[in-house]
Amino acid sequence: MMVDLTLIAESAIAMLLLAGTFLLAGRVHPFQFLIDDPRTVASFSAGVSVAYAIIYAIPELCGARESYKTAAGMLLPFEGKVVYFLALAGFFIFYGLEHLRRQSDGRTGESESANFNIQISGFVGYVWLMSYMIVYIIEESLLSIVLYSVAISFHFLALDHNLRRENGKVYDKMGRLLLAGACVVGWGTSLLLPLPEYVFALLTAFISGAVIVNSTIMELPTEKDGRFLPFLAGGALYGILLLPLG
Repeated sequence: MMVDLTLIAESAIAMLLLAGTFLLAGRVHPFQFLIDDPRTVASFSAGVSVAYAIIYAIPELCGARESYKTAAGMLLPFEGKVVYFLALAGFFIFYGLEHLRRQSDGRTGESESANFNIQISGFVGYVWLMSYMIVYIIEESLLSIVLYSVAISFHFLALDHNLRRENGKVYDKMGRLLLAGACVVGWGTSLLLPLPEYVFALLTAFISGAVIVNSTIMELPTEKDGRFLPFLAGGALYGILLLPLG
């Protein structure tokens, strides 16, 4: 993969947008001039990321499978369906992290701290992969990286809201900084250590599964804390935007 200055500059802007979401979301509320309720903004963001997962990420699995088959250059067992299996693995791994978090509710002391460490470690890897993919996506087209950056920024906004609500001060003091740092490291790693195309196809599958579960399980507004209309508006508006790209 040839890296030029334009590619570095454009991808750096996208990376800073993602990292800034974690650094500023708890202090500078997006759209405050329109909406003064952070939960409403988080619900809108959840709708955007669900639309991205269903309309863009799921269809991307087919493309990832074909890319994997082509890049491998050989007859593959199960015709490259390992791509779908990795998407399933991404789904289960992050569902497991959410399940662990729910089981730890109400606990105190070392058990709570250990569960937070496991949860945040999983999301550091998740954010690292998301940021790593920026350089590869920007090589497809500028429109692709704009859509990706906007969707994932909203996704991270809702993620930040939930992690802050679930973990409080420990997330605000350390967790958000680790996630912002993972954005920077992931982007830098992609410039220094590019992967073969077939490996990127596998990563795309894994991330697709992770995006789907994090959008539909963790980000879905629950109980009385949810805001259905903003959630619907975010999903509908971004879904309409994505439809012509199909």
